[in-house]
Amino acid sequence: MDKKAIELHVRGILEAIGEDPDREGLVDTPARVARMLEEVLEGTAYTNEDIAKMYGKTFSVPESDIDETIIMKDISVFSYCEHHMALMYDMTVNVAYVPRGKVLGLSKIARICDMASKRLQLQERLGRDIAEIISMAADTPDVGVKIVGSHSCMTARGIRNASARTETRTYIGEFKKRKDLQELVE
Repeated sequence: MDKKAIELHVRGILEAIGEDPDREGLVDTPARVARMLEEVLEGTAYTNEDIAKMYGKTFSVPESDIDETIIMKDISVFSYCEHHMALMYDMTVNVAYVPRGKVLGLSKIARICDMASKRLQLQERLGRDIAEIISMAADTPDVGVKIVGSHSCMTARGIRNASARTETRTYIGEFKKRKDLQELVE
């Protein structure tokens, strides 16, 4: 990430909206924004495959029956909408997968969700990315992901509907076919 370029452009934005970037309260704002973007968009530096490798620590288990499922719910994340660069907040992710001889360490599921969310994106893509990364990391074709979140492009601007929540579901493998597996993600 080119923090110097970000600083230059943030200074230009401040000037464009009529602010004085040299006034006391704004003098360090371009550098602060650059550091913030580096942190909150860290996932941009990695492909889904990179994230799967980073957090793909698994443990061997006996070959599972398809009715055995790992479920983690209410994983908190936030992200940024690629259309307005607006905050997607108060987001929770539910992940379920059918293990195929190995399971992910539980913290790795939450870390995958967190890193995948640190990109400019759409909530729908975030769900697909998490499902794909979990599938690669756990070496299973069967994953379900549900995300519920608020989008400041809906709540703080435009329609300003503060109670609007967006829900998305992504199913791959057996989750696409089986309602009983889909219900586990709810």
